[in-house]
Amino acid sequence: MARPRIKDVARHAGVSEKTVSNVINDYTHVSDRTRRLVQESIAQLGYRVNLAGRHLRKGRTGIIALVVPELDVPYFAELARHVVREAGERSLTVLIHQSGADREHELAALAGFGSDFVDGVILSPLALTADDLRERAGAPPTVLLGELLEEGADHVAIDNELAAREATAHLIALGRRSVLAVGGRDDVGLGTAEARTRGYRAALDEAGIPYHPSALLPVASFRMSDGAAAVEAALDRGTRPDALLCFNDQLALGALRALHERGVRVPEEVAVIGFDDVEGGRFSVPTLSTVAPDKAAVARTAVQLLQRRIDEASGSPSDGGPVSEVLSPQDRVVAHRLVLRESTEGRSRAM
Repeated sequence: MARPRIKDVARHAGVSEKTVSNVINDYTHVSDRTRRLVQESIAQLGYRVNLAGRHLRKGRTGIIALVVPELDVPYFAELARHVVREAGERSLTVLIHQSGADREHELAALAGFGSDFVDGVILSPLALTADDLRERAGAPPTVLLGELLEEGADHVAIDNELAAREATAHLIALGRRSVLAVGGRDDVGLGTAEARTRGYRAALDEAGIPYHPSALLPVASFRMSDGAAAVEAALDRGTRPDALLCFNDQLALGALRALHERGVRVPEEVAVIGFDDVEGGRFSVPTLSTVAPDKAAVARTAVQLLQRRIDEASGSPSDGGPVSEVLSPQDRVVAHRLVLRESTEGRSRAM
């Protein structure tokens, strides 16, 4: 049996092909009665929208790329789920690519992988530089997540400096005075770790607690093994913290393990807080206090902004309306909150 076409739906519903197209594209000027008739005909005939044809008529593929450093890091896996859902709402397909935090892979993503099969890129960079962004003439529209490499680039993230300051201030409010920053770095720069370090130092300063560079525990990567190794090394040096601000939940979970193996009680002796609110932290023993970014909002904002940039680049808006004025580079800040669990409170609550 031949696949039903728009003209078959139009004949069945007793309307024009243009009206069927308007219903499919969700244009608002169709009456409720007509919309219902067309939708019933679509359901009865089993008509399916030819998304490939629709996109190609607009000079697009309908494919966007999500590029993250590592797919097996829970934060990126959870974020990818939200991006796929948001893209699906706009009839977009998501190509998920792992960069391995390798500059060449990130440059390839920035260039659209050297072909025209992606309309735009959502990229979480770790190895790129600001110069790389300035030299991407002819590249597809790109929205950055996490690292802010260039003030003039489209970017979506939480306020990392504020979040770290709030988390550190909470630890201090618990009476903790020796707070180490696991994953901390020199606070000069636009990266996520640098911003969180600035927030950490600001909270210490506000509380009148002297800052010592030795309180930053650098890590090679942000995995559980790195968190455990950093804490073990600090304890071996004779450092005796009473709190740990970990720059992601993976580091914090590793830190919890290292403290447990050394017989250090959490939170009685050392309070621990992470970043990202990944699922594993809700089931650790003790459960993990964390800074929870609104991951759904990060994904929604990034996809919406990328869709806008794709519309601008093609001159053909996805909503069928006129092309509006070009947006200046956007730096969108998404909400976060502190989720306080057993690793700091001995119980759970949200702020």
